[in-house]
Amino acid sequence: MIGCSCEVCTSTDPHDNRLRSSILVQSENTTLVVDTTPDFRYQMLRTHTNHLDAVVYTHPHKDHMAGLDDIRAYNFTSKKAMNIYANSLTEEAVRRDFYYAFTDTKYPGVPELNLITIDESPFLVGDIPVQPITVLHHKMPVYGFRFGDFTYITDANRIEESEKEKIRGSKVLVLNALRRESHISHFTLAEAVAMALELKVPEVYFTHISHQLGKHEDVNRELPPHIRLAFDGQIVRL
Repeated sequence: MIGCSCEVCTSTDPHDNRLRSSILVQSENTTLVVDTTPDFRYQMLRTHTNHLDAVVYTHPHKDHMAGLDDIRAYNFTSKKAMNIYANSLTEEAVRRDFYYAFTDTKYPGVPELNLITIDESPFLVGDIPVQPITVLHHKMPVYGFRFGDFTYITDANRIEESEKEKIRGSKVLVLNALRRESHISHFTLAEAVAMALELKVPEVYFTHISHQLGKHEDVNRELPPHIRLAFDGQIVRL
């Protein structure tokens, strides 16, 4: 058993109970999830998400992809394959790690996946418009996504000017802020604040937070009024 005695892990504030980073995006007619973390099954159960139309992937790291096998529950209820939107790098990882879903002779009950390759071009998932935004996670290109006035970016430590233009004008931005200390592939808290101020988005939330960052309430006291730490189960309406 792995234990932790840090102040975040032992906090009684529910805002400090953090699972891996993912979001659910809903319109009147469409529901999609960005990434299937190792916590995917529990995340869907606790939000009572009984219907899902698609999965959209940021990148192929395990903390964003490992829960894909549990998509089979939605296959069972919808009686159809799940649409999976991913770039070629992530698609290759899906085919490799979940090879049993792509064999000619499938074992009964394996996930049914309909892979749809995406690039930087905008696309639609049902009635939800999706604009990919390429950011850098050290040397790996990772997708953030803009859904109308809402932009979601995780696992980034650099955003080129051309991609910043895709973010500007958003009403809400969710951005990664791993910890205070420098990191090879993630924005620090100070770097995330600087990026948020540069982009001038009026409502900003930080995600992909390490326990090393500190307690939710303490960190929020340090931030500008329009920037806050995101928390599990948070709902943003536009």
